Amino acid sequence: QVQLVESGGGLVQAGGSLRLSCAISGRFSSINFMAWHRQAPGKQRELVATITNGGSTNYADSVKGRFTVSRDNAKNTVYLQMNSLKPEDTAVYYCYCDANRFVGVRYTTSGYWGQGTQVTVSS
Repeated sequence: QVQLVESGGGLVQAGGSLRLSCAISGRFSSINFMAWHRQAPGKQRELVATITNGGSTNYADSVKGRFTVSRDNAKNTVYLQMNSLKPEDTAVYYCYCDANRFVGVRYTTSGYWGQGTQVTVSS
């Protein structure tokens, strides 16, 4: 199996910064696509940022210019640097990845989620 463990969430004042980390472990051959999503109370989960194994990134319009996603392939870890935080960034942030692994003799790609980390931005 593949496990994702997020860390770095917490309480911060508006205008502050936080850095989230997501460490990926378990039995897999390689990691493809990584992403951060978030879910605020009463709202649907939304995509925040993505990064491919080649390092190409994409961001939701609401976080462009404030958030930066990066990855360390040697450590199987993805990061989300969040600057100029706003109260509307308050949410549970989830890490996601596509991982390749052998299941028996089959080489498969599946998606995996972390358990989430709470980010609260006070005004």
